[in-house]
Amino acid sequence: MTSIQHAGSVQETYRLMKERLRDMVPEAELYAKAEIAFEINRIKKEKNAVILGHNYMEAALYHSIPDYVGDSLGLSRIAAESQADRIVFCGVRFMAETAKILNPNRMVLLPARVAGCSLASSITADDVRRLKAKYPGVPVVTYINTYADVKAETDICCTSANAVHIVNQLNSDVVICLPDEFLAKNVARETGKKVIMPSDAFSGNAGKDSMIVWDGKCEVHEQFTVADIESVRRQFPDTVVMAHPECPPEVVEASDYSGSTTAMVDFVSASKAKRFLLLTECSMSDNIQAENPDKEMLGLCSVRCPHMNEITLEDTLICLREDKYQIELDEEIRIKAKRSLDRMLEMS
Repeated sequence: MTSIQHAGSVQETYRLMKERLRDMVPEAELYAKAEIAFEINRIKKEKNAVILGHNYMEAALYHSIPDYVGDSLGLSRIAAESQADRIVFCGVRFMAETAKILNPNRMVLLPARVAGCSLASSITADDVRRLKAKYPGVPVVTYINTYADVKAETDICCTSANAVHIVNQLNSDVVICLPDEFLAKNVARETGKKVIMPSDAFSGNAGKDSMIVWDGKCEVHEQFTVADIESVRRQFPDTVVMAHPECPPEVVEASDYSGSTTAMVDFVSASKAKRFLLLTECSMSDNIQAENPDKEMLGLCSVRCPHMNEITLEDTLICLREDKYQIELDEEIRIKAKRSLDRMLEMS
């Protein structure tokens, strides 16, 4: 990664990207992307910018311009510690908002006009306020995959990597866990809590050892099924199946391993297995494959996140060159949201 960022020419950038990506990107396209990557890395130094890249970014971007790559928790930590004048977040909007919440005095750029999220859009601040009014004093744990106004109404944020750890630390019989239904159900199973859906929650039916959940879902992860796993295992019995915790509980239970995106990256690198099925956004399969050329990633590559795919090298160059698509937040909301993020970072 560092050698590509510090390449002295487009030709050297191309050579290093080709070495890393091999045949994942057609040669002519790769050279064009190398030209853009070289220019981004040049401007990044001039403007004292740091680029954060989520694990779901396309391979040509992921392996050429980010200073740091990872999942929501890891990138949140980096954002909190950044000393750069500009933070360019190659991810979706709620991630860039998180960086702005933690860095109010720095320019935060998102290389897309929208780059939304079906899960983040599934809940509003008013929804959280209604639940809090129904269950006063019950701790609210909100997934980081939410917008700033929702974070502002929560007690503590979590990620897929630390959700179980945080819920276990709360020592509360009843917990409100928002907004991902499947993540919450998977956490409830691991923490021994009974799931209470919104219709029952608003009827006041949450008893001891309950987890009140929302019915939000990721439009990518909800598509994976147990039938997908069974089909792959029939064809390739030696396949190790990994599922993101945003997948349906029955999919997680049928898998060999479940964890955050970074946990899955680490799992593949440490495993002696040679073939893997990754049940998450399939760009990540390419990124893992590039780093583990001796292993085979079986991707269900019809399952893509349209929002992550809005982030391109081309738009990142425009964003950085023109300081375009700056993230701005209401200061009162930002301060309240920061409390929930700070508590998450303290407890992680």
